[in-house]
Amino acid sequence: MKFSDLAGYFEKLEATSSRIELTNILSELLKRVSNEEIEKVAYLLQGRVVPFFDPTEIGMADKLVDQAIASAYGVEREKVQKLLAQKGDMGLAAQQLSSKFKDRGLRALRPPRGLQNSKLSISDVHNGLFKIATTSGEGSVGKKINILADLLKDLDATSAKHLVKITLSKLRLGIGDATVLDALSVAKTSDKSHRKDLEEAYNKTSDLGFVANTYWSKGIEAIKRVELQVGKPLRPALAERLPTAEAMVKRMGSEFAVEPKYDGFRNQIHLENGKAQIFSRNLENMTHMFPDIIAAVKKEVKANSAIFEGEAIAYNPTTEEFLPFQETTKRRRKYAVEEFATKLPLKLFAFDLLYLNGKDITNLPYKERRKKLSEIISNDGKILIAKEEILHSADELKKMFEEQIAAGLEGVMVKKLDAPYKAGNRGFHWVKFKRSAAGELSDTIDCVLLGIYIGSGKRTQFGVGGLLVGVYDSEKDEFVSVSRVGTGLTDEEFRKVNEIGKKLKVDKKPARVNSTIKPSYWVEPKEVLEIFADEITRSPVHTAGKKVPPAGRGGEPGYALRFPRLISFRGVDKRAEDATTVKELIKMYRQQKKVKVS
Repeated sequence: MKFSDLAGYFEKLEATSSRIELTNILSELLKRVSNEEIEKVAYLLQGRVVPFFDPTEIGMADKLVDQAIASAYGVEREKVQKLLAQKGDMGLAAQQLSSKFKDRGLRALRPPRGLQNSKLSISDVHNGLFKIATTSGEGSVGKKINILADLLKDLDATSAKHLVKITLSKLRLGIGDATVLDALSVAKTSDKSHRKDLEEAYNKTSDLGFVANTYWSKGIEAIKRVELQVGKPLRPALAERLPTAEAMVKRMGSEFAVEPKYDGFRNQIHLENGKAQIFSRNLENMTHMFPDIIAAVKKEVKANSAIFEGEAIAYNPTTEEFLPFQETTKRRRKYAVEEFATKLPLKLFAFDLLYLNGKDITNLPYKERRKKLSEIISNDGKILIAKEEILHSADELKKMFEEQIAAGLEGVMVKKLDAPYKAGNRGFHWVKFKRSAAGELSDTIDCVLLGIYIGSGKRTQFGVGGLLVGVYDSEKDEFVSVSRVGTGLTDEEFRKVNEIGKKLKVDKKPARVNSTIKPSYWVEPKEVLEIFADEITRSPVHTAGKKVPPAGRGGEPGYALRFPRLISFRGVDKRAEDATTVKELIKMYRQQKKVKVS
């Protein structure tokens, strides 16, 4: 398939906000894609050339891309920058310059190559982008600019627009991975009957290209046989909430495991033949950031191959006291890594084993996985086994909970002993029990930043006066509004939000955002914020959980947060799709009411 055909579908996706229509457009595209191209198309739909967990980045900033555009179309760089200032979008600037360049070429005796009928295939463009991403060393900047310029010369105006957007990681088609999985099934079966199996394979590998390629070339039976692979992080299992210790015991049975709930980086460690890698909760490869943990894994874990989960926490090497999350996040850095490894050393509390010596063991009961974990970790270095107690009653659970709160931790995790590990799923196999207060919301909510309100008065200096935040509707693969946040931020936090807003600002409401409230400007829904509020209330204004009948009359109001306050920025360890879901929000609302009545 030509890249120009793919760009045509990108245009249709950009102009559509209906998820049903998005799925139909995608499935129409995918029906035309060959086995050889499907993997590359899947990555390009994500605005990537490799899976998210692969650290290979295209790595071209605006100042390099504008040079490539200027070179491709024979104009001064200042002209590109002036057009960018007018359009506010480098892709649109490239599109306009490409059109004018083509017009000039058509008037000439020898038209510029490719512009009269772009023949570059999807593979040609993908391979070019991959070459840009992997070019390094002396002279690499010039080589990257030349490769991009050559691609632009051989593309039509619409294709140039989308190539530039991909290069700058600004391809905003309004689709998430869930919509792509739907479209894969629809393209093959005309319905979503294969969606569940595709999602399970994706949860086990986090590799959309791999899943699409396996499905296209080997069929649904091969998808059903997909298992964990070292080097491909699986999407982490998530915990449910219950309001009381009694409710937890009723759900878990007469015997259950309880662990402290650490507030650090949730990490997934992969080990094979002496090579170790660390992936964050949001699937980022963080191996280079944690050399101390990598060294410890190689030394202290006794296995040929393994995948296990743990919580990394920074501690004071003098007092041995563990530090809060905001201190731990300072270890997430590209530079001065060794210096901060000494200043803020980490300990990793391992709590689950998912793969051992070539075998996927996620289907084994938790108690068996935990036993195998204790057999491969020495527990006397930087890698420790998370403390665990087997309890039998609500009173025992409350006592351990209070002990962990007194020790400065968030609470405890309660785990079902006979439960398998469900990658990417939230369920009652794990339940979190966090600090609560009578009559108040018993947990924080992970919200997604949707928009920014411009400040007034003192806040003018920050560029931010308030935030519009939302939660994730997993059924519709969209983000819905739940609250405005205008208090509880420090000056430094207002400035940080302003910087985030500048990076994520878009010129119109994103297709995946459902909100009747309009902020001063919209942002791409990527940044996760931990929010605490006094309670969840019903709201006719916000769209979280709101039900509107086809006729537009009646229905049910949505949900909102009362007196919301920012607790922390969690974008470093959570993707937007990992935010609190509408279903969770409604459960929390109902549990909150039960607590008040009791």
